[in-house]
Amino acid sequence: MPTSPLVTLSDGRAIPQLGLGVYKVSDSEATDAAAHALETGYRHIDTAAFYENERGVGQAIRASDVPRHEVFVTSKVWQSDHGYDETRRAFDTSLEKLGFDYLDLYLIHWPAPRQNRYVETWRALESLKADGVVRSIGVSNFHPHHLERLAQEGGETPVVNQVELHPWLQQAEVRKYDAAHSIATEAWSPLARGRILDDPTLAALAAKHGRSAAQIVLRWQLDLGNIVIPKSITPERIRENIDVFDFALDDDDRARIAALDSGQRTGKDPDDLG
Repeated sequence: MPTSPLVTLSDGRAIPQLGLGVYKVSDSEATDAAAHALETGYRHIDTAAFYENERGVGQAIRASDVPRHEVFVTSKVWQSDHGYDETRRAFDTSLEKLGFDYLDLYLIHWPAPRQNRYVETWRALESLKADGVVRSIGVSNFHPHHLERLAQEGGETPVVNQVELHPWLQQAEVRKYDAAHSIATEAWSPLARGRILDDPTLAALAAKHGRSAAQIVLRWQLDLGNIVIPKSITPERIRENIDVFDFALDDDDRARIAALDSGQRTGKDPDDLG
């Protein structure tokens, strides 16, 4: 059974480098997907209040034979709950739905810059960590200028920045900033919502290695040092996505994938949402 390597975050805690994403699937689908993932060797599940499936994720983990402390669980506060008090209430709701007494990682889902409240929200995350109900805190979809503002006005540095990242959107500037400030970069939509998998370059690399295009991209992500959370509710794909630790890309392979960078997003630009 494959097991993911661990990445040590700047706060000293370890996160499995490959996990399962459950973006916008139903509670029942999230329960089934998370249960299968845990059986397959995953020990990292990423959910969010906005996905409306925290209850399903928690149910799968509580019903599993895998002890709670062996599963790294992430959730996120949505932009409608920005603000200090609002964020703390949103966190309490998330924790109740999950059925846990602590969360491994809590993220600000989007900076929502037009609201101009993400610094208040960050202070709420710091307070939740100080209270011991969150082990690690971070952000999602933050550009370097959002992170710079936190550095100037906040206290702690986020341990994770989760951003859209795939061969079409390689986020060199974000990754460079994150690395310079000991922030781990985590990739959501690591397969560009599946849209990139028919790319001829990836197809050629898949044929070369006897792997799927998805496995080629996930191996590339891991080689970059990214944490990666491919979404799937299909048992075969959940199994395939974690089966990427027994082959290697070479420098030519990585150069060919690097050439696919076009800046193309599948989601919103963080400055345009909220």
